[in-house]
Amino acid sequence: MHFLLPKRLVNRFAQEPPLAWSQLSHQKVRLVVGLAGISFANILIFMQLGFRAAMFDGVSRIQENLKGDLFLVNRTSQFLGNKTIPKAQLYRANGIQGIASVDPLYYSRTSWVNPQTKELADVNIIAFNPARSAMDLPEIRGQLGTIAQQDTVLFDSKSLPSLGSVGELFSKGDPVNSVVGGRKMSVGGLYSLGSSLFKQGHIVMSDTNYLRLFGQAGADEVHLGMITLEPGANPNAVAQGLQKLLPQDIKVLNRQEFIALEQGYWAKQPPGIIFNFGTVMGFIVGIVIVYQVLYTDVNDHLPEYATLKAIGYSDSRLLGIIFQEAIVLGVLGFLPGFACSVGMYGLLGTLTRVAIVMRPDVALQVFILTLLMCLISAAIAVRKLRSADPADVF
Repeated sequence: MHFLLPKRLVNRFAQEPPLAWSQLSHQKVRLVVGLAGISFANILIFMQLGFRAAMFDGVSRIQENLKGDLFLVNRTSQFLGNKTIPKAQLYRANGIQGIASVDPLYYSRTSWVNPQTKELADVNIIAFNPARSAMDLPEIRGQLGTIAQQDTVLFDSKSLPSLGSVGELFSKGDPVNSVVGGRKMSVGGLYSLGSSLFKQGHIVMSDTNYLRLFGQAGADEVHLGMITLEPGANPNAVAQGLQKLLPQDIKVLNRQEFIALEQGYWAKQPPGIIFNFGTVMGFIVGIVIVYQVLYTDVNDHLPEYATLKAIGYSDSRLLGIIFQEAIVLGVLGFLPGFACSVGMYGLLGTLTRVAIVMRPDVALQVFILTLLMCLISAAIAVRKLRSADPADVF
């Protein structure tokens, strides 16, 4: 019985298609052109939102993979590595009930010499005590002994090409050396994290190597305190206790707040503003395209609409037909736009090494925007329909 229902619907649609579909499909060339325009607008929006999502995913990838339940940062810090806090405050925090451990993390940016081209690039450094991994990545946990060696680092195999083909060279067994911040260092292993639009790549080193690079003067200041709670401890209660104990210039954040802090800063930077503006422009382009399709359709069939009014169709029923056309255009135009965008995401991800994937929330967001822009276009186009007067026909 359940299998017969879709078949009956298809048969009924074939025998007596809805008026909205009959109107649209009557001019097939116009329909194809309209769907192509909507798909183009979809692709514009998909690209902007995809880049924006990739930007947010990239900038918070460190926070997402750090070990710890709570994090200590400088209250004025805008992003990871922006400000430091006294290392001594971490020892004070370790005495709070419910806390299992507090570990320091160093995070800075410095220069990196491409081992192949010898050109300078920027690289971000993640440094911690190799006695316990700060990152919740198996590749790093399995190579803690490697980074404990002097002037040895782990290299992110998903870094941008500007840092060199380090992953390929290392995988072949070739020794890979570079100059990091003016100090010669060797790559002792690889791991996978990923770059972003703002960060070309990361290297992981021990805190001892970090201090050799930047000097012992920074030993008393760290960029982040990572707090691991005891099983069953209440994170909110522990955070409140810490905030009372620690100075006011130190802020306690949970993981979601820590991620939001990083994303909030980069969203206000020029690329974030540009992506938002591009999304709005794609939305406006879609409205114009759909409006032209619907307006032309209403104008061409104005006598037919006047006839329908004469035989008893109400204005609201006729308006419903136009909105149905808008929804049909939105759904049919979204599908090819979605398919093309998936392919373009894959191509751009391969070319740039920046992870750009089709996220379900982005797809849903674009679909809603597509229906919205079609409905707005319909609302504008129906003003022409109100001028359909039966007296002009009879």
